[in-house]
Amino acid sequence: MSAAAAAGTWKLGDLEVNRIGYGAMRLTGNGMMGNSDGTPIDRDAAVGLLHSAFEQGVNHIDTAAFYFSPLRSANELINRALSSWYRDVVVVTKVGPARDPSGEWLTMARPDQLRGQVEENLRQLGRDHLDVVNLRCNGPRTASITEHFGALAELRQAGLIRHLGLSAVRPQHVAEALTIAPVVCVQNSYGLDWRRADESGLVDLCQEQGIAFVPFFAVSGLRREAAAVQEHDARVHSVAHAHNATPAQVRLAWTLHRGPHVLAIPGTTNPAHLTENIAAGNLQLTEEELALLDKPDEGTA
Repeated sequence: MSAAAAAGTWKLGDLEVNRIGYGAMRLTGNGMMGNSDGTPIDRDAAVGLLHSAFEQGVNHIDTAAFYFSPLRSANELINRALSSWYRDVVVVTKVGPARDPSGEWLTMARPDQLRGQVEENLRQLGRDHLDVVNLRCNGPRTASITEHFGALAELRQAGLIRHLGLSAVRPQHVAEALTIAPVVCVQNSYGLDWRRADESGLVDLCQEQGIAFVPFFAVSGLRREAAAVQEHDARVHSVAHAHNATPAQVRLAWTLHRGPHVLAIPGTTNPAHLTENIAAGNLQLTEEELALLDKPDEGTA
């Protein structure tokens, strides 16, 4: 059994994936909000990193056409890696947000503009259809997704998309989408320090509906896209010490313990961190440890 399969599998529609995947955003730099001006990862190193992930059992990659920096495109790097890979890898991309060629953010795409975004992902990834496309919304500011999701449902019917998902949504958006087409996954910010999706009932709703819940920022939490810093949560340090594990592994394990439908897509450009993240699927937390992690942090370590 591969390392990424240790936590089990889940089906995105008819596509079975290991619950530990990989988020490609960091391949382009350190993020998308103006902090990606550092030296970009070497192309061959990026492809090697992706191949290492695949060799360890990762078969679920999260990306987007708007994941790019001045010299790197996540989709281009994934395309290059997959062109020389011999097993199936499910690529999940997203549409809705847009950036101009200089990287400036544009307004949310109109429903009639989504086909162009889907086709751009197809070109960059070198594919005839996309495995999964998530409609990335503007969170609480989005009143209705009917027109946008309906436009993607039409592209699914046309064969450009195999399955549909949602990102940055509320429970009512999921209910709205389900009246239009099947939803195979929901991506929202979620982690030990940021549990809005628990408060809203979104994580449980996904489980009830057989939908994968795919947290982003599961490791970085409130730091979001910021560079990694030293772990200060005493609870996390305590559990990590007991298992001879890293704090990041504990955070990922806590996330995976939330339910069998919860997947993980941690991103990194560090080969050692990649291996550690994937190995987090082997980390079994006790009920006492889960209860400790669920308590408010009472100090720093």
